Amino acid sequence: MKIYDISVPISPDTPVYPGDAGVEIIRTVEIGPESPYSLSKLVLGSHTGTHIDPPVHFFPQGLAVDQIPLEVFVGPARVVEMREGPAVTAAFLEGLKLPSQVERILFKTRNGDLWDKPKFQRRYVYIDESAARWLVDRGARLVGIDYLSAEQYGARDPKTHWALLGAGAVILEGIDLRGVPPGEYLLACLPLKIRGGDGAPARAVLIADS
Repeated sequence: MKIYDISVPISPDTPVYPGDAGVEIIRTVEIGPESPYSLSKLVLGSHTGTHIDPPVHFFPQGLAVDQIPLEVFVGPARVVEMREGPAVTAAFLEGLKLPSQVERILFKTRNGDLWDKPKFQRRYVYIDESAARWLVDRGARLVGIDYLSAEQYGARDPKTHWALLGAGAVILEGIDLRGVPPGEYLLACLPLKIRGGDGAPARAVLIADS
Protein backbone atom coordinates (compact mmCIF):
# COMPACT_ATOMS: atom_id res chain seq x y z
CA MET A 1 0.00 0.00 0.00
CA LYS A 2 1.28 3.48 -0.87
CA ILE A 3 -0.16 6.67 0.58
CA TYR A 4 0.16 9.97 -1.27
CA ASP A 5 -0.32 13.13 0.77
CA ILE A 6 -1.95 15.56 -1.66
CA SER A 7 -2.39 18.37 0.86
CA VAL A 8 -0.35 21.56 0.70
CA PRO A 9 1.34 22.78 3.90
CA ILE A 10 -0.28 25.65 5.76
CA SER A 11 2.17 28.39 6.72
CA PRO A 12 2.48 32.18 6.45
CA ASP A 13 4.01 31.51 3.00
CA THR A 14 0.98 29.60 1.69
CA PRO A 15 -0.50 31.48 -1.28
CA VAL A 16 -4.10 32.56 -0.81
CA TYR A 17 -6.78 33.55 -3.28
CA PRO A 18 -7.12 37.36 -3.51
CA GLY A 19 -9.59 38.54 -0.90
CA ASP A 20 -9.05 35.57 1.41
CA ALA A 21 -7.42 35.98 4.80
CA GLY A 22 -3.70 35.40 4.93
CA VAL A 23 -2.18 32.80 7.22
CA GLU A 24 -0.77 33.71 10.62
CA ILE A 25 0.68 31.19 13.06
CA ILE A 26 1.40 32.95 16.31
CA ARG A 27 3.20 31.15 19.13
CA THR A 28 1.40 32.26 22.30
CA VAL A 29 3.18 30.02 24.79
CA GLU A 30 6.74 28.73 24.55
CA ILE A 31 8.26 25.79 26.36
CA GLY A 32 10.53 27.19 29.05
CA PRO A 33 10.85 27.94 32.72
CA GLU A 34 7.25 29.17 32.86
CA SER A 35 5.60 26.43 30.82
CA PRO A 36 6.14 22.73 30.02
CA TYR A 37 4.26 23.03 26.73
CA SER A 38 3.84 25.28 23.72
CA LEU A 39 0.64 26.73 22.21
CA SER A 40 -0.10 28.62 19.00
CA LYS A 41 -2.93 30.73 17.63
CA LEU A 42 -3.95 30.16 14.02
CA VAL A 43 -5.44 32.88 11.82
CA LEU A 44 -6.56 31.69 8.41
CA GLY A 45 -9.49 31.73 6.01
CA SER A 46 -11.92 28.87 5.55
CA HIS A 47 -10.61 28.36 1.99
CA THR A 48 -6.92 28.15 2.89
CA GLY A 49 -4.62 25.66 1.19
CA THR A 50 -6.20 22.29 0.48
CA HIS A 51 -9.86 22.87 1.22
CA ILE A 52 -13.46 21.94 0.51
CA ASP A 53 -16.11 24.11 -1.15
CA PRO A 54 -19.54 22.88 0.01
CA PRO A 55 -22.81 23.95 -1.66
CA VAL A 56 -23.48 26.68 0.95
CA HIS A 57 -20.40 28.50 -0.37
CA PHE A 58 -22.63 29.80 -3.19
CA PHE A 59 -26.14 28.67 -2.22
CA PRO A 60 -27.56 29.87 1.12
CA GLN A 61 -29.84 26.84 1.42
CA GLY A 62 -27.12 24.37 0.43
CA LEU A 63 -25.33 21.98 2.72
CA ALA A 64 -22.57 23.36 4.92
CA VAL A 65 -19.28 21.56 5.26
CA ASP A 66 -20.31 19.85 8.52
CA GLN A 67 -23.54 18.56 6.98
CA ILE A 68 -22.03 16.65 4.07
CA PRO A 69 -22.02 12.85 4.54
CA LEU A 70 -18.52 11.55 5.19
CA GLU A 71 -18.86 8.97 2.42
CA VAL A 72 -18.58 11.83 -0.07
CA PHE A 73 -15.03 12.42 1.14
CA VAL A 74 -13.90 8.80 1.41
CA GLY A 75 -14.04 6.34 -1.47
CA PRO A 76 -12.72 5.42 -4.91
CA ALA A 77 -11.33 8.34 -6.89
CA ARG A 78 -9.77 8.75 -10.31
CA VAL A 79 -6.79 11.01 -11.00
CA VAL A 80 -6.88 12.35 -14.56
CA GLU A 81 -3.93 14.19 -16.09
CA MET A 82 -4.28 17.11 -18.51
CA ARG A 83 -1.01 18.74 -19.56
CA GLU A 84 -2.20 21.06 -22.34
CA GLY A 85 -4.87 23.72 -22.62
CA PRO A 86 -6.18 26.48 -20.36
CA ALA A 87 -9.16 24.57 -18.98
CA VAL A 88 -10.68 21.16 -18.40
CA THR A 89 -13.57 20.96 -20.86
CA ALA A 90 -16.35 18.53 -21.73
CA ALA A 91 -14.58 17.81 -25.01
CA PHE A 92 -11.45 16.78 -23.10
CA LEU A 93 -13.50 14.53 -20.82
CA GLU A 94 -15.28 12.92 -23.76
CA GLY A 95 -11.93 11.90 -25.17
CA LEU A 96 -10.96 10.00 -22.01
CA LYS A 97 -13.57 7.25 -22.35
CA LEU A 98 -14.44 7.47 -18.67
CA PRO A 99 -17.05 5.22 -17.05
CA SER A 100 -20.69 6.25 -17.30
CA GLN A 101 -20.60 7.15 -13.58
CA VAL A 102 -17.79 9.33 -12.22
CA GLU A 103 -18.23 9.80 -8.48
CA ARG A 104 -14.89 11.33 -7.49
CA ILE A 105 -12.40 12.81 -9.93
CA LEU A 106 -9.23 14.83 -9.41
CA PHE A 107 -7.51 16.80 -12.16
CA LYS A 108 -3.73 16.84 -12.38
CA THR A 109 -2.59 19.74 -14.57
CA ARG A 110 0.43 21.96 -15.05
CA ASN A 111 -0.92 23.88 -12.05
CA GLY A 112 1.40 21.72 -9.99
CA ASP A 113 4.30 23.95 -11.04
CA LEU A 114 2.54 26.93 -9.45
CA TRP A 115 3.02 25.60 -5.93
CA ASP A 116 6.71 26.51 -6.21
CA LYS A 117 5.84 30.18 -6.67
CA PRO A 118 5.53 32.26 -3.49
CA LYS A 119 2.51 34.33 -4.46
CA PHE A 120 -0.92 33.57 -5.88
CA GLN A 121 -0.83 32.99 -9.64
CA ARG A 122 -3.79 34.24 -11.66
CA ARG A 123 -3.12 32.14 -14.76
CA TYR A 124 -3.98 28.60 -13.75
CA VAL A 125 -5.83 25.73 -15.38
CA TYR A 126 -9.48 25.74 -14.34
CA ILE A 127 -12.59 23.64 -14.92
CA ASP A 128 -15.01 25.24 -17.34
CA GLU A 129 -18.79 25.13 -17.14
CA SER A 130 -19.12 22.49 -19.86
CA ALA A 131 -16.90 20.08 -17.91
CA ALA A 132 -18.73 20.81 -14.68
CA ARG A 133 -22.08 19.97 -16.27
CA TRP A 134 -20.61 16.88 -17.93
CA LEU A 135 -19.46 15.63 -14.54
CA VAL A 136 -22.75 16.44 -12.82
CA ASP A 137 -24.60 14.48 -15.50
CA ARG A 138 -22.44 11.47 -14.61
CA GLY A 139 -23.10 11.61 -10.90
CA ALA A 140 -19.99 13.41 -9.68
CA ARG A 141 -20.06 13.97 -5.92
CA LEU A 142 -16.53 15.36 -5.51
CA VAL A 143 -14.39 17.17 -8.08
CA GLY A 144 -10.82 18.21 -7.34
CA ILE A 145 -8.37 20.59 -8.98
CA ASP A 146 -4.70 21.23 -8.27
CA TYR A 147 -4.82 24.95 -7.51
CA LEU A 148 -6.82 27.29 -5.32
CA SER A 149 -9.97 27.54 -7.43
CA ALA A 150 -11.88 25.46 -9.94
CA GLU A 151 -13.16 28.71 -11.49
CA GLN A 152 -11.35 30.81 -14.04
CA TYR A 153 -9.75 33.77 -12.30
CA GLY A 154 -11.77 36.92 -12.86
CA ALA A 155 -14.78 35.10 -14.34
CA ARG A 156 -17.77 37.40 -14.51
CA ASP A 157 -20.11 34.66 -13.26
CA PRO A 158 -18.98 31.63 -11.22
CA LYS A 159 -20.65 29.17 -13.59
CA THR A 160 -18.43 26.22 -12.68
CA HIS A 161 -19.22 26.60 -9.00
CA TRP A 162 -22.90 27.10 -9.77
CA ALA A 163 -23.01 23.93 -11.85
CA LEU A 164 -21.18 21.70 -9.36
CA LEU A 165 -22.37 23.08 -6.04
CA GLY A 166 -25.88 23.65 -7.35
CA ALA A 167 -26.10 19.94 -8.08
CA GLY A 168 -24.99 19.09 -4.54
CA ALA A 169 -21.41 18.11 -5.43
CA VAL A 170 -18.43 19.40 -3.47
CA ILE A 171 -15.19 20.84 -4.84
CA LEU A 172 -11.78 19.92 -3.47
CA GLU A 173 -9.42 22.77 -4.27
CA GLY A 174 -5.74 23.34 -3.60
CA ILE A 175 -4.48 19.77 -3.92
CA ASP A 176 -0.94 18.87 -4.92
CA LEU A 177 -0.83 15.96 -7.38
CA ARG A 178 2.74 16.39 -8.64
CA GLY A 179 3.88 13.06 -7.24
CA VAL A 180 0.75 11.11 -8.10
CA PRO A 181 0.51 9.04 -11.31
CA PRO A 182 -2.87 9.10 -13.09
CA GLY A 183 -5.09 6.20 -12.13
CA GLU A 184 -7.47 4.77 -9.56
CA TYR A 185 -7.07 5.38 -5.82
CA LEU A 186 -8.89 5.45 -2.54
CA LEU A 187 -9.42 9.06 -1.50
CA ALA A 188 -9.59 10.05 2.17
CA CYS A 189 -10.25 13.76 2.56
CA LEU A 190 -11.57 15.00 5.89
CA PRO A 191 -12.36 18.72 6.19
CA LEU A 192 -12.47 20.45 9.55
CA LYS A 193 -15.93 20.10 11.07
CA ILE A 194 -16.84 23.78 11.07
CA ARG A 195 -20.49 24.25 12.01
CA GLY A 196 -22.26 26.01 9.14
CA GLY A 197 -18.93 26.31 7.34
CA ASP A 198 -18.81 27.76 3.82
CA GLY A 199 -15.49 25.96 3.42
CA ALA A 200 -12.87 24.16 5.45
CA PRO A 201 -9.21 23.21 5.17
CA ALA A 202 -8.71 19.46 4.77
CA ARG A 203 -6.01 16.82 4.99
CA ALA A 204 -6.36 14.77 1.82
CA VAL A 205 -4.55 11.57 0.90
CA LEU A 206 -4.74 9.06 -1.93
CA ILE A 207 -4.12 5.39 -1.21
CA ALA A 208 -2.88 3.01 -3.87
CA ASP A 209 -3.09 -0.76 -3.54
CA SER A 210 0.57 -1.25 -4.36
